[in-house]
Amino acid sequence: MSTPLIHFVASQTDSAGDVSAMMQKRYGQCDVNDAEVIVALGGDGFMLRTLHRLINRNLPVFGMKIGNVGFLMNRFSEDELVERLANARSVSLNPLKMVVMTESGTETSALAINEISLLRQTNQAAHIRVTVNDSIKVEDLVCDGVLLATAAGSTAYNFSVRGPILPLGTDALALTPISPFRPRRWNGAILPNSAHVRFEVLDHYKRSVSATADAYEVRDVVRVDAYEDKDTEMKLLFDPAHSLEERILNEQFL
Repeated sequence: MSTPLIHFVASQTDSAGDVSAMMQKRYGQCDVNDAEVIVALGGDGFMLRTLHRLINRNLPVFGMKIGNVGFLMNRFSEDELVERLANARSVSLNPLKMVVMTESGTETSALAINEISLLRQTNQAAHIRVTVNDSIKVEDLVCDGVLLATAAGSTAYNFSVRGPILPLGTDALALTPISPFRPRRWNGAILPNSAHVRFEVLDHYKRSVSATADAYEVRDVVRVDAYEDKDTEMKLLFDPAHSLEERILNEQFL
């Protein structure tokens, strides 16, 4: 079995760096421009950063857990990497895109693999109008914030604020309030992945809000449009016995 052209990337920990050097010595290290597959060594945070850096290269990424959290990662082993890559199951993910308007009138955009979140910047609760497909669904959400998560990201921040876990392949997004005060009984919604969501910050000069796409933050936002970016696709590779679908299913029983 021939060895594919592999480019190794590692998080900035000593352990990940040592592992990367060992793996490069054993399997080789090609330039990222010539690579057929990326092997990422670290945790979930590093995997997200890697996917963002490679978002326009359309290269499959096989992660191996060296960090503390490894939901998106495979178990680490220095052996049989070529065989594991050959037998790996590919999962395609479409990120969310947010288009943000700030108080200064600046418009900016960013992609999110896990979630887009809006969070209050001060001690005062945020007031946010939520519109889905041009129809106002929540006139005034009084809260600490609100987020829109992908299926892959539904087990992360979304789950920690009591949002639903979404199985891959459901073509759905999770719309979840963060510490909602009013409406008192609104716990969020599951939306089709074709939905276009608009968040409008009410009284934004007094009750300022930030918007974040994964780790990219924009302060003092007035309006955020969020939707799935069908034109961008990322490929993650998983060992067949530990697929991402299985992990999402198991997460619901922990």
